[in-house]
Amino acid sequence: MRAYRERVARTREQDACPGALQVHRAADGALARMRLPGGAITTVQLETLARAATDWAAGTLELTSRGNLQIRGVTDTAAVADAAASAGLLPSPTHERVRNIVASPLSGRVGPAADIRALITDLDEAICADPELAALGGRFLFGIDDGRADISGLGADVGVHVQSDTAALLLAGRDTGVRLALNDVVPAMVAVARRFAAGRGTAWRVKELVDADALLGDLIPSEAPGATWPAVTRPPVGWLVQHDGRVTLGAAVPLGVLPARTAEYLTAIGAPMAITPWRSILVFDLDEEAADVALRVLAPLGLVFDENSPWLSVSACTGSPGCEHSRADVRADAAAAAADPSPVHRHFVGCDRACGSPPAGEVLVATGDGYQARDTPP
Repeated sequence: MRAYRERVARTREQDACPGALQVHRAADGALARMRLPGGAITTVQLETLARAATDWAAGTLELTSRGNLQIRGVTDTAAVADAAASAGLLPSPTHERVRNIVASPLSGRVGPAADIRALITDLDEAICADPELAALGGRFLFGIDDGRADISGLGADVGVHVQSDTAALLLAGRDTGVRLALNDVVPAMVAVARRFAAGRGTAWRVKELVDADALLGDLIPSEAPGATWPAVTRPPVGWLVQHDGRVTLGAAVPLGVLPARTAEYLTAIGAPMAITPWRSILVFDLDEEAADVALRVLAPLGLVFDENSPWLSVSACTGSPGCEHSRADVRADAAAAAADPSPVHRHFVGCDRACGSPPAGEVLVATGDGYQARDTPP
């Protein structure tokens, strides 16, 4: 297959994106990242990662902008990988870094939108079953939006926006005009990803291609292409009533840093959970009494349940001392900025790589002498 023309030239051909088996060597030690398709995580899995962070790392879990979890300062990478595997977090060692699926986390429980939970499972299984997709880069992102428009604005490389009994196919967050029956969603997404993997050249993301629509192959647009969705930057927090009358608790995690001890309190609730792309946690299927007790225990531990909290409008990369590229302790500066609320989401970064930047708001880049504002890309 021909290589697609690239918009941006890449000089680094090796994929350094970390996983549980291939870690990143940071200034503060090894970093291991666990992919959680759709953000879903069980109490056993979270308990296992919390214990691993306590025994062989820095004692915290970090929530990423893709709804994944990572552990910093790992001193025994083999032990952490074994723990992840024992908890069912590594269903395919060859594909563990490409299981990047963001999806509407409240789907099927809160709100009138479609239930896309089965699509998440089917897509993850299809990715793992396709040997060609092991060649995808660790930054390639799949997105499934249930129609509430919380995921489509994140600009996933290949995504779908469900509309009743059909779905719009998206490339880099843009509607291609292709409409799919729900039964065709997973095969179509896998086919597009396979074409990208085979012909990407040195591109890591679909947005780096000049002729991205060539990835559609024989998929024919039936609607006008080009529509996009605004980016969501704030997580759902607080007391959320489900369709069945039970409660979902939404808790933001300030700067995405979750102490292992707090994670253990979350697992004690004994309910299914999801990590969201907005660095928050959803705890599902609670009766009112359990939800009330959980809220009273978790709020004093630093989790944020107030939708007006300034913590919802600030985020940061790792910064110093964990990252050798950083020119500042950006988390400390972001925490200080939270005391001065802004109507615009602010993301503090330590260098021009701007890791973890949201698709909307303001990126503040450390210069060594303060910060320089840079708007996030559209």
